[in-house]
Amino acid sequence: MKKVLIINGGQNFGHSGGKYNATIAENTLDVLRTFENVDVKITNVNEGYDKNEEVAKFVWADYIIYHTPIWWFQLPNGLKKYIDEVFTAGHAKGIYMSDGRTSDNPEINYGTGGMLEGRKYMVTTSWNAPETAFTLPGEFFNETSVDDGPLFGFHRMNAFVSLKKMESFHFHDVEKNANVERDMKLYREHLVKVFEKELQTQLI
Repeated sequence: MKKVLIINGGQNFGHSGGKYNATIAENTLDVLRTFENVDVKITNVNEGYDKNEEVAKFVWADYIIYHTPIWWFQLPNGLKKYIDEVFTAGHAKGIYMSDGRTSDNPEINYGTGGMLEGRKYMVTTSWNAPETAFTLPGEFFNETSVDDGPLFGFHRMNAFVSLKKMESFHFHDVEKNANVERDMKLYREHLVKVFEKELQTQLI
């Protein structure tokens, strides 16, 4: 039995109601239910949580799937607070033990003290920015991808606790040019492809 934790970081704040990321999370659950021997737990950050229960979920899971909007080029405040609280509560309790260094040689091995070895994560993000803002010369993000640019720190955070990255999926232009049916179809295909590979690998 493979265990998956879905974290819905959608927020009800300002003009955002969190509905888009709720739809993504629902599609994730629908796809995962098509696989045999997959158990799923879901945390909706917007609905509140117990940080110690969330630590236990991270330790329980084989895969963590984060769903988050991007606000002002960063994680929304609710999801950032969730990570701050849960990861801190997970010190020496299954998420991380230390920063990996020793006092004898503090110059090396930073970021090697994670405790989630053997587990993997995926992230989806939703953007007002079109995909071309990341790919075309002269456009806003200087031809830097979401993962190498705005999400660089997020990915290093997960590496710090020894999670291994799976292929991300990014939803673009969701405010001015949304096509939910098309985008969810593409995302579901992505999720099936990734998990078919993952689950097949586990059987070998």
